[in-house]
Amino acid sequence: MFSKKHAATPRQSVPMASTGSTFSVIGSDVTIKGDITASADLHIDGQIEGDIACASLVQGESSHIAGAISAESARIGGAVTGSITARELVVLQNARIEGDVHYDTLTIEQGAAVEGRFAHRETGKHHAVEPALPDDDSEPKLHIAS
Repeated sequence: MFSKKHAATPRQSVPMASTGSTFSVIGSDVTIKGDITASADLHIDGQIEGDIACASLVQGESSHIAGAISAESARIGGAVTGSITARELVVLQNARIEGDVHYDTLTIEQGAAVEGRFAHRETGKHHAVEPALPDDDSEPKLHIAS
């Protein structure tokens, strides 16, 4: 009736990818008060009150971040109150940003709202979000195509 079986061997953990990259998700039901530093890619759907530093950031539409963001690449889809510094930045149509934006490459979808200054990281010059006066030729102007 009962037979002797060999004891099960414990499972060994197997990396998800051979590149060693990881991906962390902060769900919509999570609120974090404090700074976040991640060497991994980060997807945020929750509420963050603190600064974020990571390799790559994806922010969901319902997310709110109150703090500075620093990332190699960032896709902003929710609300951000604070500065953003990214090598490659995409501001999605539902994004609402209150703060200065520093970037190397920038894409803004129609419908996004930014209340702050844009500064290209290579030149460090600030570009007004609002149209410049017609006789003001001192700075390059920012044009957003639809």
